[in-house]
Amino acid sequence: MATNDALNRLIQDDSLPNESRQIAQKILNGQRISTDDALYLYEHTDLSYVGILANYIREAKNGDKTYFNKNFHIEPTNVCVYSCAFCAYSRLIKNREDGWEMTLEEMMDIVRKYDGLPVTEVHFTGGVLPQYDVPFYEELFKRIKAHRPELHIKGLTPVEYHYIFKKEKLSYREGMERMRAAGLDSMPGGGAEIFDQDIRDQIAGGKCSAEQWLEIHQIWHEMGMHSNATMLYGHIESFAQRVDHMNRLRQLQDQTGGFMAFIPLKFRNKNNQMSHVPEVSPIEDLRNYAISRIFLDNFQHIKAYWPMIGRDVAQMSLAFGVNDIDGTIDDTTKIYSMAGAEDQNPAMTTAEMVNTIRLVGRQPIERNSLYQPIKDYTDEVFEEDTQYRGYAIK
Repeated sequence: MATNDALNRLIQDDSLPNESRQIAQKILNGQRISTDDALYLYEHTDLSYVGILANYIREAKNGDKTYFNKNFHIEPTNVCVYSCAFCAYSRLIKNREDGWEMTLEEMMDIVRKYDGLPVTEVHFTGGVLPQYDVPFYEELFKRIKAHRPELHIKGLTPVEYHYIFKKEKLSYREGMERMRAAGLDSMPGGGAEIFDQDIRDQIAGGKCSAEQWLEIHQIWHEMGMHSNATMLYGHIESFAQRVDHMNRLRQLQDQTGGFMAFIPLKFRNKNNQMSHVPEVSPIEDLRNYAISRIFLDNFQHIKAYWPMIGRDVAQMSLAFGVNDIDGTIDDTTKIYSMAGAEDQNPAMTTAEMVNTIRLVGRQPIERNSLYQPIKDYTDEVFEEDTQYRGYAIK
């Protein structure tokens, strides 16, 4: 659990600037840091300093508990009406040569493939196409619930919802009510990218605005439902624009309390229109996780999406504020592998996930989609000899 020792050493360290010592004092006192403080952390502090602050907050909020869930992804299509500069995944409607468009029955076949297996969540994300409209998703969600009522449906982002509700001539609230009635349980955090409009226009022009993204989440929260939030970082945005993005999320969370987790998403530069933009280093990844944890004091969980940053960096992130590394995933998501992520076949067995967490002294907890614990794997002994990079769980 969190102790005061490391923070007190920072506060008493005369070699540190006053600003650094004052921020450490705020953390020790349980005070909220300001946007100016957050910008200072990005511009003037090193990895070890923000790591100490973030780990203190992580352990104060969650102890050593590190969460994961057993889930699988369905990506209906990679063909899209939008052409985001950072996206290596999507294909334009006029160029569908290496695209795919699943039918409802094909998606149900994927769901049925997991019958009898202990997965708890199906996660939908993908391109935006006219045929995937409100009636289509209503039918899909209803069929999943009829087939497997306990399976949690986490589906679509405000990008999809804004498009399909406009097409159906529905208000956001009317549309979200219909999705909930059809079986939608929660919303993922995608499509946020970066909220600053100038940057958003450059990398994701045409998609819903920041205000529309936030409004759809706010309505969902007001309906008593929950969602996640993301930020795409490490491209052409400034540190100030990262802080602005997180501050808008913090303000909405103050109003609704409906966000469960914040997931920073690293820009990957392979096979897209921004291949000339270099990727940030793992050190910057860890700094960004840490500062996110420090600033977003009203978010309970910070998640590292391991298929995007790789298993090793995800494991290291557990010392920099992160307390969730997403799910076992299975080999069903291509969004980051197509952009050059380390894991080209993103799947982990439960044993591999548990080992990843235990090797750095954390407590592996399987959760459901709403962060209710399912099983503590701290002392679990796996009978099979499951190999993971030279280690075996026995």
